[in-house]
Amino acid sequence: MKIIFLIDNLRKGGKERRMLELVKGLSKDKTFNLEVVIFKDIIEYPIVHDLNVRLHIIERKPKYSPAPFFKVYKICREFKPDIIHSWSTMCTLFAIPSSLLLNIKLINGNIAKAPRKLSIWHKELFLAKLSFIFSDVVIGNSSAGLKAYRAPKSKSKAIKNGFDFKRIQHIEEAQIIRKKYNIKTDIVIAKVAAFANRKDYDTYISAAQIVLSSRKDVTFLAIGSGTNLEQFKKKVQANGEENIIFTGPVQDIESLVSIINVGILSTNDTVHGEGISNSILEYMALAKPVIATRGGGTDEIVLDDETGYLIPPKSPQAMANKIIELINNPEKSSEMGLKGKCRIEKHFNLEHMTDMYKKVYEEILS
Repeated sequence: MKIIFLIDNLRKGGKERRMLELVKGLSKDKTFNLEVVIFKDIIEYPIVHDLNVRLHIIERKPKYSPAPFFKVYKICREFKPDIIHSWSTMCTLFAIPSSLLLNIKLINGNIAKAPRKLSIWHKELFLAKLSFIFSDVVIGNSSAGLKAYRAPKSKSKAIKNGFDFKRIQHIEEAQIIRKKYNIKTDIVIAKVAAFANRKDYDTYISAAQIVLSSRKDVTFLAIGSGTNLEQFKKKVQANGEENIIFTGPVQDIESLVSIINVGILSTNDTVHGEGISNSILEYMALAKPVIATRGGGTDEIVLDDETGYLIPPKSPQAMANKIIELINNPEKSSEMGLKGKCRIEKHFNLEHMTDMYKKVYEEILS
């Protein structure tokens, strides 16, 4: 079976990791012949060079040039794929002419988030719905996402992200990680997310300051990079908070998460709706309880009061209360973490995700 994947770039992010994990899983099956097309020469995942998959780079210069349509068509005409699997709305639009002219099945995998309210006049929704018309299957990583984008039910399929447990086979020793990131307390709380408006670091930093106002035996890690990073660093430094550490982007994320006590994901639901968060997958796979903003795909992975806590958006006091509760109840925290790990092993593992995609590929061709 020949499949060509189209994605905007290979910048570090949830959708990009999901695609590469799938490519890695499919590559083990010799019946699959795969190629990848990216539209910006950004490759932040070194693994792509080890996958033995041909990579095409189509630069969108100038931005509104029609050249990508013709280049995708040329690649498809030469490769003769059975399926084009697109990972964004724009990629799907680039693929539509090739799909129609060459009679290639088109899978639209552009839904990776679940906005709370999308106006019918919103450009993003309009383009997504346009792309659905020409797609044979529409895949989202959460049922909430498919619903938010009004994807046609007859074409829709929810396939949850899968975690590759091989990622945690070579964890660095805790002592090494603590020294590397200058962590001096026994208790560590972490948020792994981009410093962007959609990820609501305001709530996380405010909750950290509430906790630190009554105890100094906790370190709060802010893990990631982005346009808002410097403003938060300055804000925290001005208040003299030494127990809040900004790590910047990290390569050893599994090792770092392995030493934390609680994993956090706070979301600004006025501008963003989570799909299935890779950060939450990492927390739970490493047996850490989760505190996360309620809504979207997060409700489909975190079981409230069982594998962690779901809290209202923009609620720093509620977040601080749950952090303190888990810190003060290590047995409950550990129990939640173990239940979370079992949930990932059973429902969100890489093999299950890969098998679900294989089933879709087989069905669409039959």
